[in-house]
Amino acid sequence: MASLKDLRMRINSVKNTRKITQAMKMVAAAKLRRAQTQAEAARPYAERTEAILGSLGSAVASTPGAPPMLVGTGADRVHLLVVVTADRGLAGGFNTNVGRLARARIRALEGDGKVVKILTVGRKGASYLKREFASRFVGEITFMGKKRVEFTDAEAIAVRVTEMLEAGEFDVCSLIYNRFRNVISQIPTDQRLIPAPLPEGEAAAATGPQALYDYEPDEEAILASLLPRNLAIQIYRAVLESTAGFYASQMTAMDNATRNAGDMINRLTLNYNRTRQANITRELIEIISGAEAL
Repeated sequence: MASLKDLRMRINSVKNTRKITQAMKMVAAAKLRRAQTQAEAARPYAERTEAILGSLGSAVASTPGAPPMLVGTGADRVHLLVVVTADRGLAGGFNTNVGRLARARIRALEGDGKVVKILTVGRKGASYLKREFASRFVGEITFMGKKRVEFTDAEAIAVRVTEMLEAGEFDVCSLIYNRFRNVISQIPTDQRLIPAPLPEGEAAAATGPQALYDYEPDEEAILASLLPRNLAIQIYRAVLESTAGFYASQMTAMDNATRNAGDMINRLTLNYNRTRQANITRELIEIISGAEAL
């Protein structure tokens, strides 16, 4: 049985831990508000840009000399996975969920005889996937030390992906990240970037009749500018969604940790009181027994 001193030390230690988790919860909640606002503001722009790209790309995809960023290289052998996670932990299963989805995707592709290359955005994704797939890594990007991720950061990632495509280093590019749904729910998402997803068949017909437009300059010139920008926008959106999801997961995890610390303090306090009462009772019995013996 633990002594009263040991129990007091454990109670004080858990109380200190609870103070830390409470502070981290409050910090995460404050950062979540701004991150959620940014993520929700980026969604309509990203979705509309993708819709415009789909409308323009459908007319150009079947023409000779279509941009590789739109239609791909014509092969399906080498896949580049851009995995977006957080740089920090203490957020429950937030980073692990993305890592599991990426690992399942890698195993499925390699099971089909494909070659997989990995580009990670975030320190935790790199450390998770390197345990098993270190030889597939082509780069690691982190934002440690940055208070806020800017669009220029996403553009730099998009430029790197574009350079790899132009060098013929991959055929298909996919983006894996946590899509922010609400404070308690983040959805691991696998989004294809290259070739650009275009509406086909029933999906194209479901959009209904559309107006005809004359473009100046022509569609090819517009796509030459739109495709790299859309790539940066989709990456930036994924980073913002991941940031909001991280703070939401961290806030939830720290709230659970605070509650668990409170429960542990109650149990330890009850054990402390019982031990103290038992010691007092034992001492009384010894005093009474000694008095009777005299």
